[in-house]
Amino acid sequence: MTRPAPGIATASTAEPLRRNVLAGAVGSVLEWYDFAVYGYLAPIIGKLFFPSDDPVASLLAAFGVFAIGFAARPVGGALLGYLGDRAGRKPALMVSVLTMGVATFLIGVLPTYERIGAAAAVALVVLRIAEGISVGGEFTGAIVLLAEHAPSDRRGSYAIWPEVGCMVGFLLGSGIGALTSTLLGPERMLAWGWRVPFLLGATIAIWGIVFRSQMTESPLLEEARKTAPQASLRSVLLSHGSIVARFVGVLFTAGIGFYTMFIYAAAYLTEHMHVSTARALDINSACLFLMIGVLIAAAVLSDRLGRKPLIYAANLGMLALSWPLWWLMRQESLFVIFLGQAGFGILFAVGFGSIPALMGELLPTQVRCTGIGVAYNVAIGLFGGTAPLIVTYLVARTGDDFTPVYYVMGAAVVSLVSLLGLPETAGRSAAWSHPQR
Repeated sequence: MTRPAPGIATASTAEPLRRNVLAGAVGSVLEWYDFAVYGYLAPIIGKLFFPSDDPVASLLAAFGVFAIGFAARPVGGALLGYLGDRAGRKPALMVSVLTMGVATFLIGVLPTYERIGAAAAVALVVLRIAEGISVGGEFTGAIVLLAEHAPSDRRGSYAIWPEVGCMVGFLLGSGIGALTSTLLGPERMLAWGWRVPFLLGATIAIWGIVFRSQMTESPLLEEARKTAPQASLRSVLLSHGSIVARFVGVLFTAGIGFYTMFIYAAAYLTEHMHVSTARALDINSACLFLMIGVLIAAAVLSDRLGRKPLIYAANLGMLALSWPLWWLMRQESLFVIFLGQAGFGILFAVGFGSIPALMGELLPTQVRCTGIGVAYNVAIGLFGGTAPLIVTYLVARTGDDFTPVYYVMGAAVVSLVSLLGLPETAGRSAAWSHPQR
């Protein structure tokens, strides 16, 4: 029986592809829902787990734990990426979603500093590390699996769905946080309401496990193993280190920019602009909803125009528009604040739309999960995850509320320079297995 060429969709492959799209998106919803909830509730978590007479100190501590979770992501990217290349994409994704679901539930029932003292902070750190390891292999693994199933001329359209799941997860985290804050009010939110969004994450985890169990394995992985064995992390970095390093730089704007303008900005609006937590999260939710539509459109467009033109456009836009958009976010009108954050959201979505397909095309099949997992999580984990902490410190240290803008613009410069050295990959077969030269 003749097998279809890689990247060619047939009637027999359409149904497994649809199941994988749904499973990839649902799993990503859970993974990023919890990270969003923690970031948006950081001011409350800081007071409960890191009490201090100085509210900035509590917020710094909460964002520090947020950063620790991200710092664990490269470890997760390496471990689960290696598992994905060795045992298969599906087993790694099952481990990821299960770990995140358990850790999310445990945070929701965790005693606070008032009950058990410093042990509460230690336990929170441990659970955040577990979540960081989990999410480190989630996003890249789901995207690689979809990219390897998708037709080459529609890879952007299919590979985008885990990223859409991320946005939905952020949207749910922001929306549920806002709804809970509105219904319960500040006092009950501080007393026990903050637990509700975390406990709801356990429900999403159950759905994630059910959908992930129905995924089909990558059709290209076994073929790639016949031509070349799986490589160690060290050999991946030695053979493809240049591409990995450039990809880290390309993701600077995505990591630093997004977590500054959506995670840090929510706390900034609450602490500095005296916008209520509920209203700040309402604005976040509206902007994230807008981003989902732009993401899908940008992914479809990247199949026609290529990956690099859209990433160039997003970074150049960030250099030109960051200052005026942040200025809008510092005004008193909630609608004007929304316009500023929505502008950032559109720019991020234009750039994000090309990234998933690029991730499924840059490296050979047998080392793709490992190499992309490490690169993505170094960029997003070490630089994106620390962005709220760094800009909080810099604003407090310098007294300049525009410091976040300068940080984001610097990230855009790094991304533009890194993009110069990457090949255009649109249309490339996902089955390629020879070393990149």
